[in-house]
This record gives sequence, structure tokens and C-alpha cells, in this order.
Amino acid sequence: MTPLVDGAAGPGARGAGAGVKDLEGVPDTVDAPVETLPGINTTGGASTSASGLRKRQKKIAVLTSGGDSAGMNAAVRAVVRQSIARGCQAYIIREGWEGLVRGNSTEITPAATPFRSPSGPQSPSLEAAKSVSFSSLPPTQQLKLESAAAAADAEEHEANTVPHAVNYTDPNWIAPLSDAPLSFGYGELLKDGAGEGDIDELAAHGGAGLVMADQKDQAGRSLKGKYIVRVGWDDVRGWLGEGGTLIGSSRCPSFRTREGRLQAANNLIDFGIDCLAVCGGDGSLTGADKLRGEWPGLVQELHNDGKISDQQAEAYRHLNIVGLVGSIDNDMSMTDLTIGALTALHRICEAIDSISSTASSHSRAFVIEVMGRHCGWLALLAGIATGADFVFIPESPPKTEDWESEMCDLLKSHRLVGKRKSIVIVAEGALDRNLKPIKPDYVKKILVDRLGLDTRVTTLGHTQRGGKPCAFDRILPTLQGVQAVQALLDATPETPSYMIGIVENKITQVPLLEAVAQTQAVAEAIESKHFDKAMSYRDSEFREMLQAFQISSSLTAHDHVPENKRLRIGIIHVGAPAGGMNAATRQAVRFCHNRGHTPLAIYNGFEGLLDDNVAELSWLRVDTWTTRGGSELGTNRVLPSTDIGQVAAAFQRHGLDALLVIGGFEAFHSVLTLEQNRSNYPSFNIPMIHLPATISNNVPLTDFSLGSDTSLNALVDACDAIKQSASASRNRVFVVETQGGMSGYIATLGALAVGAVLVYTPEEGISLKLLQEDVEFLRERYELDVKGKSEGRLVIKSEKSSTIYNTETLTKILKEEGKDLFDARSASLGHTLQGGVPSPLDRTRAARLALRCMQFLEEHGTPHAQTSRGKRAASPSTATMIAIRGSKIVYATMDDVLKDTDMKLRRGKDVWWGDIKRLAEVMGGRTGLIASSKAPN
Repeated sequence: MTPLVDGAAGPGARGAGAGVKDLEGVPDTVDAPVETLPGINTTGGASTSASGLRKRQKKIAVLTSGGDSAGMNAAVRAVVRQSIARGCQAYIIREGWEGLVRGNSTEITPAATPFRSPSGPQSPSLEAAKSVSFSSLPPTQQLKLESAAAAADAEEHEANTVPHAVNYTDPNWIAPLSDAPLSFGYGELLKDGAGEGDIDELAAHGGAGLVMADQKDQAGRSLKGKYIVRVGWDDVRGWLGEGGTLIGSSRCPSFRTREGRLQAANNLIDFGIDCLAVCGGDGSLTGADKLRGEWPGLVQELHNDGKISDQQAEAYRHLNIVGLVGSIDNDMSMTDLTIGALTALHRICEAIDSISSTASSHSRAFVIEVMGRHCGWLALLAGIATGADFVFIPESPPKTEDWESEMCDLLKSHRLVGKRKSIVIVAEGALDRNLKPIKPDYVKKILVDRLGLDTRVTTLGHTQRGGKPCAFDRILPTLQGVQAVQALLDATPETPSYMIGIVENKITQVPLLEAVAQTQAVAEAIESKHFDKAMSYRDSEFREMLQAFQISSSLTAHDHVPENKRLRIGIIHVGAPAGGMNAATRQAVRFCHNRGHTPLAIYNGFEGLLDDNVAELSWLRVDTWTTRGGSELGTNRVLPSTDIGQVAAAFQRHGLDALLVIGGFEAFHSVLTLEQNRSNYPSFNIPMIHLPATISNNVPLTDFSLGSDTSLNALVDACDAIKQSASASRNRVFVVETQGGMSGYIATLGALAVGAVLVYTPEEGISLKLLQEDVEFLRERYELDVKGKSEGRLVIKSEKSSTIYNTETLTKILKEEGKDLFDARSASLGHTLQGGVPSPLDRTRAARLALRCMQFLEEHGTPHAQTSRGKRAASPSTATMIAIRGSKIVYATMDDVLKDTDMKLRRGKDVWWGDIKRLAEVMGGRTGLIASSKAPN
């Protein structure tokens, strides 16, 4: 049976049928128990039990706890908006667990900003509570309003509000935006960090008469003493690009006590909240699960003490918890990435990229300390992304006890081949094999004393936490926040508390305690000197990254394969340039030198091969390539079919034993052509592999291509600046055109990352009917904005989404139809999306995938393949593409890829991000507003 919910829930109603107002002054009715009641209407309309009580509307609260991380605001925004979209009330809890324990100590605040229908009758204003002073009362007593007045208000509210059935079990069901107030007035106060000023305290310090602190906003709202706050759709407007956490985070010793958790439970019940999303690290999530485990006993104790009624004890028997991992260290097990980790990596790479240039200028060594107490993820990936020489991480100390000599020997070998700089990265929790801490100053002393290097130490500190979130730290928290809400709605007393994670490209749900236990097991293994065990707890990506770094940094010959197994491996770029191409080439070349193979650079694609523009690449030559955008080898769209016979002859002339092809759709097409011509040209009977690299991310069968993340970050940077201009004008819509060919990936993911309200893609196109709906949506949305405080809005359009409604035409239509409500402008990002420094994600992903590609070629390659007599035909499995598919990395044959390919449109037939467009428009408000216009009166 599908539970349908209608009406509003009351925080702290003391008697069955009594009406109260919540702390925002919004009338609420008392709850029926959570369980499905007899007489529930499953076909629509108002849901009531046999006794006439409405089924309780769910209330979902979100808090951030522990250390802050970029992307937390995106997570809060996603939880709030998805909660409202799913027909729930949304709350934020300020200052983490501390705020939940404190609760609220101020009187009821002014009314919410109601949803004002732009056409037809206006929604009734949500009256403020009766003017009563509550400042001298404890929080629980503040909720006891005069029952007769409250009941009358609740009756009036219900009489004037159109009831809509709510479906919590269908994740695709979206509530009309008109079902909830757009704002409760706290968004600007939270975003600006205002509303907490203590005027009396300021005056006591000689600041009387100075306008230095905000006590209240113009409407009389204040956040002082208010930690549990109901929020509306517009209260989280503009939060996507903000760093840190706007709702605050703090350590809370009191929550570690049962008394503190008892008070937290009392506050939750007073507000009618039994669904809680917690964004924080393992400590915060452990506390969340502990609260849930103690919940029945806490409720019983509150009931026994008379602090909650019989009805409340029955209605709030169960607490649903979900965890979102916010941690820059990326130290949580059972997930590949935590919220904020990639942004921290961005900050680190930006700093080291800057340091590298001055280090090279003066031939200096730099020792750089990064965060990571029990996890070396930041140090390791920064080492790969910046081309560092040596890294110290807690999970894998140096191999020998004499690590000083190990490090110096490696750096000396780099200097002997001509390298001018030395970069050593130290995680703050780095240890030697005897658990002795390794500190940057000591590393510096060793480099100065033993190698005579002019050495500097840089500690990046809290700069790693700061700054606006990168593209992925906007997308990931949004996807996880949406999943978190669904997990709360699906939860039962029997289901465990879940942690929302990600594995490769798949959003996952794992038991929270299992993830926390495995995370803590890493630290225990390190303390027990079981370093191999500690590494086994890390995901496969971490282990492969460590291997990639060690291979790229090593110059020793002890890993060389026997001479009779050494290969001549060609490396070629095909198609348009993309960030990460050079990083992948660097890793491939370093692998060859580590294993004794010969790396052959084929310059300028297949045109260069036909011109014999082929040369060996040295270890040093590619040293700085990891940070370079574009293609150092040169690339174009020429396919081998241009002169297939001469291409085969070139393979023979240069003695290619294996081939790595890096590029986009043309690269796939090239490998496909070579594989299909093996029967005619024996020189193609060598292992070959395609490593996808294109900003369009249109290569079939793989979820990601190198360069797509760099492109998304370029789009985010541009759109942040454009939106700033649009918002300053208050009523301006910008149509932003992106590249992408016949793939809408950049437009779709970009729209989600920048908070665009509309997105147009080639997959769905643009019709006149769609334009009419979108124009009407924009008009209605601007009519709902508070006068003088309209938001600049973005519309993302893929360049080939329509041949008729191009960007110029679309902009003119919006400008004409906007009339006096909004203006319209356009901006085309063009080739700016291809250039620039590759993102850390593209650099590190390039290293990992290139390593896997080279291992594949080494496994299947045969030396002297072009001159061997009686050579056997190669298996189709030796012409492949490496692909990220959901939670796995796979080698796909050309036949497998071809089955998923639309050759005419140059894209895959089935893409994982197909539903993201819908989600972007849900988050932008389009879906809910259209649902409002279609809802029955």
C-alpha cells in the first residue's frame, strides 16, 4: 500500500487533536502515529484515518558536524530542496550536534513568506503567532500555545489550503512547489553570517550606536538563540558555490553524554522531527547511530519524566538516520570519495603547481605538508597530480627503516638525469615503520645535510579546507543528498542507518556502522604496524594510485621485464584535445621506463605516423606534462582509414608491438577500424587499447572520459562569474552555450553544478511546446520573487540541442516574453572549455587508467610482433577500450562498444546521466512549479 500524507505535523503537540503553531508561526496539527492507519486513502486527496486524524507529514532535518568541507552547503541545499520536493518539511540544525542539544531559546519568529500563485487566488498569508513573550520560558514551555487560539488558526489554515496527496514511496513523485512556503526568511541571514549580533554585548564594550552587528533583519527575524530552523525552497538559494558550511559546525562534548543526547531527543520530538541527515566525518556519524540506537530508551525516559505526551511517545517511537560523509581527508572506508576531498586536492595542487615553478627556477627542494592524520589520500593523489618525487603517507611507510637513505637515493637519481626541482609531500600523520612521526622540518634537514639541496618547508594548513567547491563537490553532494532523503523515506525500524557513498561512478548505500568500523580498523592496523592490512582496507583506487606513483617516480632497473619480453609501444593522440591527455602519456612513458619497454611517441596523430613523425620519449622529457593542458603530442581528427595500407606499413617500419590510443570518439573509431582490418593487414595483429579522453564525454560504454572534469570546472568558473552579473542585475536570465557535440553531458552535469533552472540537450532537443512551458515557468518564478530581491538565473544550452532554436533565437524569445519581469542575455563558452590546467581528478584518473592500459598491453604483447613469421591472428579481446562502468573498471572489446554506439550521432545509446537533467530541473524548481500549475484547486 502506498502511504499518502497530507496536512502539517505539529512539533510538540501535547494532546490528541490539539492544534499548535511551530516556531516559525506556521499552524500545525497534531500527529497521528507514523504507521499506515486504517482508512488511508491511496488514490489521492486528503489522507485521513478512521478517527479523522491526518497521517503525519514527515519532517527532515539536516546538520553538519565535525570539520567543515567544501560541498557541505551543496549537500544541505540538496537535502532541503529534495525534502520539500518529496512533500516533507525541511529543517536545518545550526552548529551541528551542539545546536541540536541547545535547541531554541527565543520567542517564535515572524511569518514565512508564502507561496503566492501568480495567477488566480492568492495563497493565504501564514499569520505570525500571537504576540507572546517567551524569552523567560524554557524551550519546551514555549511550544505550549493557547490551545483554543491555536486550534482556530489551524482550522483556518486547513480551510484555506488545497490538500494534496503525498507519495513517499515513489522516488519520482514531486510535490507541487505551492504546497510549502518558499521562504521562512532565514536564508540571507544564514548566507551572510548575520542575525546573531548581540547589541547589548557590543554596547558593553563601547560600541553603543555603532552598526556593527545585526540583531534582527528588516522583518524582525533573528537567529540568536535559535538552532533548529525550518527553511523553505528559497532559503538555500545561492548555496551551491559557497565554501565551508553556512549552518555552522562545532565540536560538542555534551552530546557524548547520555544527558546531552536526551536533550537532543527532546528537541527533535518537540519539533516533530524523526528523520535526520548528518553530514560529517566518522565521529559525527558514529554519534548519529548511537543516538538512533538509544532512541527507544530516550523516548521512554522523556515520557516517564512527563516531558512528552502519550501521543508523542507513540508517534516518535523510531528515529531514522542517514549519513553523508563530509571530510577533506577522504578517510571514510567503503566509499571512493567524501564530500570536500576533491576541493581540498584542488587547493593543494594549485599551491604545489605554483611552488613548482619557483622550485625549478632556483633548483630547490620543497617539503610540503598536507592534511591527513590517518589517511594519505591527499598526499598520494597530490603527488601524482603534481609530479612530486616522494610522498610520506601513514598507511604505507617507506619500505626500509633507513627511509632517509631511501628518499635521498631516489631524489639523487632524479637530479642525475637532469631534474632541477625536488618536491616531497608529507601527510600530517606520516610515520616510519616503527611508528615514529615523520615531520617536514626533519625531512628538510636530511635533504640539506645529505644532498646539499637548498630546501624550503611549506605547510598548507587550513587553506586546504577553504575556497569554493569544485564542480564534483557540487555534483556529488547533490546526488548524495537526494539519495539521503530517499533513504530516510524508505527507512523502517528494521533497516540499519545508512551511509551514502560512491564507488567509481555509482552512488551507494552501505550500513553506516560497517563503514565506520572499517575506517577505525585502518587506524588500528597502522598502530599495530600491520601496514599491509591497513592498505587492504583502502579501496582499489587508492592501491592502484600508490602503484602508479611508485612506478612514475622510480628510476631503478630492478623492475625491468626480461629482454625477450620487452615491447615497443606506440602512444598516439586522436581527436580534439582534452585535459589529462598529457598526464596519461606521462604515466605510460614512465611505465615503459620502469619495465624496460620502449615508449614511441607518434606526433600529430595518424597524419604524423604517415609522415614518420615518431620518436622515443625519455623519462625526463615528460616530467612536467601532468600539469599541462591540451596535447603535447599533437592531435587531430584524421582516421587511419584515410590510408589504411600506409598506416599498416608504418606499423611495420617502426616495429610497433602494442598501441595506446588516447582520445575521444575518433580514437574509438580508429581502434575499431584497425581491429576490423586485421585480416587484411597482419601488422594490426598487436594489442591495442583506447583510453577515452574528450570533454564531450560522448565515448560509448564508459561513464567518464579524461577532460570532462576539467571542462566542467571551466564551465563552473565561467557560470559563477556570469551568475554574479545576472544576480547583480536582479532580473536577468543568462543563456549559456556549451560545447559537447551531440552529447549533452557537459550541459547536464554543468546545470546541476551551477544550479541552472533549465537545461537543453541534443538528446531531448527543443520544441515549441517545451519553450512555451519554460517561458511560463520563468515568468511564474520571477513573479514569486520578493520584490527587489530576484535571483539571476542560468539556462544551460548544449550547442547542438536544436538547429532551429539556436542560442541567439532562444535568448530573443526569453527577452521578448520576459517583458517587465526579466531580461535575457547570452554567453557562449566555446573552446574555453577545452583549455586550461587539467583538474586534479583528470590528472589522477589519467595516471590510474594509463597504468591499467599499459598493464593490459604488457600482458598481451609479443616482442618483435612486426617481424615474427607465422604470426597468429590476434584475438578480438586484444583490441579494447578501458571503461568506467558503474562501480567497476572494465576492458570492453570493440564489438561490445559498437553495440552501445550510435555512429551517426557519435554517442552512446544508453548514458548513466540521462536522469540528471530531470534532477537539475527539480533542484531548480521547474518541476515543482509546473506541478503547482497542474495541481487541482
